[in-house]
Amino acid sequence: MAHWTKFEKDTERETKTLVRWASGIEDENDQNFQLALKFAWSNFKFHNYLDVDSHKVTRSINGIYEKLMIHSDVTKAESWARLTDEFLNSTLMNVDGTKTDAHYSMLSMMLLLAGPPTNTEYVERPRLKEAEVKDTFDWAKYLMEDEDLECGPYPDTPEWSEEESDEEDPQQPISREDSGIQVDRTPQEDQDNTNQALALTWTVGEPDARAWLEQHVVTPYWVTHASRFPHSLHLHSNLLNVWDQYLYNTDPLYLPEDKAFVTETQVIRETLWLLSGVKKLFIFQFHEGKVSVRNDVVVTHLTSSCLRSVLDDIAVYGQAVFRLQRFIDEVTGHSSEPGPPPPSSSSGSHCSSSSHSSCREPPFRTYQAFVWALYKYFSSFREELTTIEKQLIGKDETVTLSAVLVRLRPHLAQIRVLHKVFCTGVAEVPVDTTNVVRASHLLNTLYKAIIEYDSVGEASEHTVALLFSLWTETVRPYLEIVDEWIVHGQLFDPAREFIIQRNKDVPVNHRDFWYATYTLYSISEPVEGEDRMNDAGSGSSAGEQTSGAGGRQPTMVSFLKPVLKQIIMAGKSMQLLKNLDCKESVPADSASRDAERKSLYTLFLESVQSRLCRRDDSPLDAVTEQQATKRSLIKMQSIVVQHLQIDDIHDPLLAINFARLYLEQSDFHERFSGGEFIVDRSSQSVTCQSFELTLRSCLYPHIQRRYIQCCGNLMTTLKKDYKLLEYLQAMRNYFLLEAGDTMYDFYTAIFERVLEKESWQQLSFLNAQLQEAVGQRHPEDSSRLSIFLDTSEPARKKQPVHNLDVLTLSYKVPWPVDIVISSECQRIYNQVFLLLLQIKWAKYCLDTVRFSDLTSATQKAEGGVAGEGASAKEGINQQIHRMCLLRVKLMHFVNSLHNYIVTRILHSTGLEFQHQVQEAKDLDQLIKIHYRYLSTIHDRCLLREKVSFVKEAIMKVLNLVLIFSDRWQAGFGAWKIESIDKMESDFKNCHMFLVTILNKAVCRGSFPHLESLALSLMAGFEQC
Repeated sequence: MAHWTKFEKDTERETKTLVRWASGIEDENDQNFQLALKFAWSNFKFHNYLDVDSHKVTRSINGIYEKLMIHSDVTKAESWARLTDEFLNSTLMNVDGTKTDAHYSMLSMMLLLAGPPTNTEYVERPRLKEAEVKDTFDWAKYLMEDEDLECGPYPDTPEWSEEESDEEDPQQPISREDSGIQVDRTPQEDQDNTNQALALTWTVGEPDARAWLEQHVVTPYWVTHASRFPHSLHLHSNLLNVWDQYLYNTDPLYLPEDKAFVTETQVIRETLWLLSGVKKLFIFQFHEGKVSVRNDVVVTHLTSSCLRSVLDDIAVYGQAVFRLQRFIDEVTGHSSEPGPPPPSSSSGSHCSSSSHSSCREPPFRTYQAFVWALYKYFSSFREELTTIEKQLIGKDETVTLSAVLVRLRPHLAQIRVLHKVFCTGVAEVPVDTTNVVRASHLLNTLYKAIIEYDSVGEASEHTVALLFSLWTETVRPYLEIVDEWIVHGQLFDPAREFIIQRNKDVPVNHRDFWYATYTLYSISEPVEGEDRMNDAGSGSSAGEQTSGAGGRQPTMVSFLKPVLKQIIMAGKSMQLLKNLDCKESVPADSASRDAERKSLYTLFLESVQSRLCRRDDSPLDAVTEQQATKRSLIKMQSIVVQHLQIDDIHDPLLAINFARLYLEQSDFHERFSGGEFIVDRSSQSVTCQSFELTLRSCLYPHIQRRYIQCCGNLMTTLKKDYKLLEYLQAMRNYFLLEAGDTMYDFYTAIFERVLEKESWQQLSFLNAQLQEAVGQRHPEDSSRLSIFLDTSEPARKKQPVHNLDVLTLSYKVPWPVDIVISSECQRIYNQVFLLLLQIKWAKYCLDTVRFSDLTSATQKAEGGVAGEGASAKEGINQQIHRMCLLRVKLMHFVNSLHNYIVTRILHSTGLEFQHQVQEAKDLDQLIKIHYRYLSTIHDRCLLREKVSFVKEAIMKVLNLVLIFSDRWQAGFGAWKIESIDKMESDFKNCHMFLVTILNKAVCRGSFPHLESLALSLMAGFEQC
């Protein structure tokens, strides 16, 4: 062991000591001692210990700093950061440089030995650095004492060293070769030029430094007149030279141009960098938003045209990446790092996707969500590019440009789809477009793109998956706005991007809240056959926000169309509920229950996930499901074949496709085997795809469920706490005279004064009679009911029957019941009330006419004409007989009209109305039912302007009744035989006119409810 060094001998001695101490064996010749010694030496000589991870240590240091800052130990955190930085930048004994492995090793050991930093009290002690003592002694003068040296004219110039120049001359320059893939290293013909290209010299003590540099330093191919790299002389590696030589020999005008030679590895790396978003490249150049390829870039094994065609295709995708990345940068320019869209936005302004200037206000949430989805996709895409580049650097396997493009082909196809969606949904929208149009157009573009690619089938499965993930992220702000509205009753949309906007001028407790609170916006899309959507039926004012030229039809967010009405109803109902003073106390745990409640977006994602997981069952279940699907497909195919044969169509392939189309619909067998086959072409049932089925099963049920809950609670509150049904019954009691005893006392007092020729158009008298009549039987309504006189149109008093037109009955309806019983509804109620009052007046006049009055007047007349003979007496009896016959005819007419309106119209229609009110699911449906009920009785009472001529004929008959009653009460001497003839003639003409008109209407079948009135009047019609 004489060849051992002193270090090895010391190590041997210490190792034996360690073995004795650890094992307790003192005899060195013991077999166990020798085995332990060999094991220790093996570990000392051959075991490799991992170097310290400087990044991990840095993260630990930063983590301790953040922890101290969170615990408000600012002084301790600052001291920690400063001291660790000073230690890393200081020099250690026997270690050259700063931030070396030795520094990080010591820090790592101290971090492992240290305790919790927050539980330690630390006060930094001041450290005084010892000042270095300057040596002022002039050693040069001391050592060169008594020496006489001539330094010449330039004493500061160092002397020339012959030895140094001799040592540096034989040193050869280093050729920094690229790390491209080369088959062999045969030198080129112009090898002599390579020795002149590099002027760098290298002198290092380690022998492997030169080889390492040659393998890892890239040749600067991007500089002008870069040196040619060595490559093989094989024919395949010199295809460019062969082609150039061929062009030179065949074309006399061919002139070779200067070329920049690159390797295929360099082309691949620049391709990866281009797709990663790097703009400063050599092969690809970015100018004014467009990516182009340099004309002089060539590789030795491809012709320039072939390389150019490949790189041009890559440049197109690079430009798409740059455009999408610019949009991402514009939207995320307000935050340091992109993140998920915040729950709310503080401004309604937006950033233009095409402008390069930064916007002062942040963009709206839909664009932020869309950008977040793009950012997540490009993050995964860049990870794939990084993986390829690592494989390229590692050189473990051959990587070619064609192989890289094949590997990236699915990603490039997805980038093309994303760029197309971006151009259509964002870039093509004008800059001055409002946020609601921008958001709606983007969501519509994504929706239509999914439908378009979904219709292709399995060929675009990955594209549909990408677009669906993009759509689910982009639609998140819309679903959050909807969820906030239908759950809390607040339409929180500060950026005004939702298609429904709140009109803040109308408060909740206003009677027009249900009609004018929200505005539904629509955008202009080139969609054919799409009806114009509005919210007139739902009680909201429909505003339009159009963009584009004529010929475009306004539409809205497509995926919300099937449940748009439910969303509006649920939102308005919830907002109304939040402002109602409900008698039921609010549960104390409502806040905790709301915290546990899942949002609409979360429920939608869970439903989608559960729907997708159904297809990933166990293999046995999958086989069973496939067998069941096959049997169902065969059964469906047979059913479809039967239906196709009805139309003489014999196409088995068509039958199979139809069967597969309807395979996912649960009601398929019922629709096809349940008798007659009917296709509703107005719906989307024939062309619905799996994406629409996903929305129908995963999103719409949650909205429908919330709609039923909100509207059901509102209807229960209005019926139970606010007595909605009682108020509707009160309107029918007083306006439609269903409370016959109460209203009889009121209008008979008026009729009696009219018969007695007394003044009755006195507001005090009318209200006193109304309060007296109502207070006896319905005291709760006496304070709400009142009557007014409208004398602004005296022209209506030309006929006696129109004297009652000055009356206006009013019923004070409290909020929120006045949403249903509005002032417009009371106006219709008043029209029917006045018609009933006029009919009651005519009936009352005929009922109060007494034969005794006419008999006494007749006896007086016979006594006056007793001397004139029997002929005069016979004439008087004939006139009296004609008056009695006319009374009977008029009474039959009035009773027929009265019975038709009271029984056939008001009573039967009222029963239908009560049943529909009980079945109403939401307030809007109740408003429609009530308004439809009023329109029905208004039309059937012949009050519509279109049939005003019929009403005028009836009014003439009623006016004739009043004139007849006046003359009857005046007695026999007050009228002449000519007046009887005129009354009979007028009645006969009106009667004939009404019978003719009503019969024609009944025969056409347009007014079936008039059949009973027509038959009744015809029965009393006197055939001439």
